[in-house]
Amino acid sequence: MSDSSAPTRQERILGALLGVHAGDSLGATVEFEAWENIQANHPHGVRDIVGGGHFGWPPGHATDDTDLTRAVLLAYRDAEQLKRAQSTKTADVIRLAAQYMVDWYDGRWPGRVRGEMPRDVGGATSVGISRFKQTADPRTSGAGEGRAGNGSLMRCIPTALFQPDAEKAYAESIDISAITHDDLHCTIACAAYNAMVRALVDGESPDEAWQAGKRAVERAAAQAEQEPTAARKVKMGRAANKVGAAMDAGKLLVQVQDLAAHGPKKAANATKAIPFKGSGHVLESLVLAVAALFDPRSLEDVVVDVVRFGQDTDTNGAIAGGLLGARDGVNAIPPRWREKLQFGKEFTEVAAYLLTP
Repeated sequence: MSDSSAPTRQERILGALLGVHAGDSLGATVEFEAWENIQANHPHGVRDIVGGGHFGWPPGHATDDTDLTRAVLLAYRDAEQLKRAQSTKTADVIRLAAQYMVDWYDGRWPGRVRGEMPRDVGGATSVGISRFKQTADPRTSGAGEGRAGNGSLMRCIPTALFQPDAEKAYAESIDISAITHDDLHCTIACAAYNAMVRALVDGESPDEAWQAGKRAVERAAAQAEQEPTAARKVKMGRAANKVGAAMDAGKLLVQVQDLAAHGPKKAANATKAIPFKGSGHVLESLVLAVAALFDPRSLEDVVVDVVRFGQDTDTNGAIAGGLLGARDGVNAIPPRWREKLQFGKEFTEVAAYLLTP
């Protein structure tokens, strides 16, 4: 980009990581609350990271969204450490990520009191981690078709940021999702989201990033034709179509400011595009994130309004925050937010390590 004031690539990468953390921590205050309750108690939205909420979070504390993003981030760090040490040990980033998820789930989380269990664990996440503990195979541990929550989309961004090879990034986006969320809507959504993040980090416009995401969806649709059974072809084709439709809806049907101001019942096209009111389905979180990407306002205003929509506010905030951080860079995240993030310093240090040759 020719604009000297535009964020650098490194600022976009760090913005994406901390954008997930900030959106998560901001939304934690009103997690599970309906739009009407948020309007009544926070008529201008939650504008500061204050903690509290259903699980009584300390301000800036990581919920499962940031914790599991951290699991994937640390896996890429460990893989790079093995590579630089010229270790004979195979650096399987999928397995490394799965093992970190187990450590988080079992109370062996770095930086946390040993034995302290996570406060919030999604259903598919619990099933997937438990199956991995039994089988030791992260590529067959997922919770299965029909478990189409947003629990892998919320954590997938490190792959976009730290896997430089586009082909590997596509595959790893799918495989890391499938540790817990192997439903095709989830795996394809992660591939599309990460394609958008990669484009934004490279300085491309929101529309160009959206097109990159759509190409990832088209790739999945084309791969459906190579599936060995007719049933699998149909399932994969339908899932790709639905992910593509969600991306279209985010760009063309809804606007974040309207959703925040008028809620899931009265905002334009909300009942069509987000019928479950943003309560945790992967496609609805993708719709909100794409709508956020095309909102020209500041990162702060957009994330605040994504959270205002209600329900799965921490995860929706995290997913949208990642795209906006990649779009606008780390300096667009308000300093008063950044200074409270539990893993802000660690994320900054790990990103710097992975970006240093």
